[in-house]
Amino acid sequence: MAFYALIMAGGFGTRLWPLSRRDRPKQSLALVGGRTMFEHAVDRIAPVFQPEQIFVVTGAEHVDSLAAQAPELPRENFIVEPQGRGTAPAIGLGAIHLLRQDPEAVMAVLTADHFIVDADRFCQVLAAAAEVAEDGHLVTLGIAPSFPSTGYGYIKQGESLGGAEGFPVYRAERFTEKPTLETALHMVESGEYSWNSGMFIWRVGRILKEFQRQMPEFYVQLAQVETTLGGAGYQPTLNRVWPEVVKQTIDYGVMEGAEDVAVIPVDIGWSDIGSWTSLSEILPTDREGNTIVGPHVGIDTRETVVFGGKRLIATIGLEGMVIVDTEDALLVCPRDREQEVRAIVRQLDSEDRGEYL
Repeated sequence: MAFYALIMAGGFGTRLWPLSRRDRPKQSLALVGGRTMFEHAVDRIAPVFQPEQIFVVTGAEHVDSLAAQAPELPRENFIVEPQGRGTAPAIGLGAIHLLRQDPEAVMAVLTADHFIVDADRFCQVLAAAAEVAEDGHLVTLGIAPSFPSTGYGYIKQGESLGGAEGFPVYRAERFTEKPTLETALHMVESGEYSWNSGMFIWRVGRILKEFQRQMPEFYVQLAQVETTLGGAGYQPTLNRVWPEVVKQTIDYGVMEGAEDVAVIPVDIGWSDIGSWTSLSEILPTDREGNTIVGPHVGIDTRETVVFGGKRLIATIGLEGMVIVDTEDALLVCPRDREQEVRAIVRQLDSEDRGEYL
């Protein structure tokens, strides 16, 4: 079995603004352990994949930075999207490149902005999932939920499909996107649900058949690009076709309507670091529950995230706040409203204040 990894490394992480910017996206930030998120993503799969088996799909503006962070990866393994069209098209583009490498290839779809504590167990479950994918299943990794999150999608575990390498395997019965708190509480208490990690393992030919069945217009566009791979017509064809591709996520475009989906629930210390609070759950906290990065002095400050730079940040009488200080922008908001950072980014974009994005 030929096993390949496709790391999705597009976007810029709007919920981590103002630290994450278009020219300095989340995957290129050294948020944990002194290494960038992309470096972590490549490092932790090294026991499973040789550098030539690791492919990266990203935007042209990020290629040089990412290639410098992982010089061991062949430059030709960076697959460039002319513009971001969502996770479904990114995966489809990666799939046709891997199909050219090996029509029987199994691919692991991973992301550049996850944090995983137990890298050894992660590598073990990838190997197990590849075995399940060999049998024709579309495999998704489910994360054992540690609290009733309303920010993650959930996967309901159906009948047992046995096991692989000591990991239980279930049929994925249903996908639920970002439930209400009441629904999330019920899901967690039932023990029948996993968080949707957004990581998938499948045979390349199998996922392309699902694109053909569920996203036929996109499949035709993908086929146009595929016929030009390795030739002079590839880039002009990609540049012509890609702006016409409809934006879509892999969850809505494929997984919710897919046939024969398997889920492997696993506890690997996973976080998508999608917000300042999720980052604070990984970084150390003080006795008052504060997460502090950079110079800070506080009086009567609790459960607050302070992420600064060179400037001293002083706080008095704060509780449950987020403060992020950069050279040209300062964010201050309650922790329970941090999801609205995206709205700030959209407003800046609509007002043509691109110097802050």
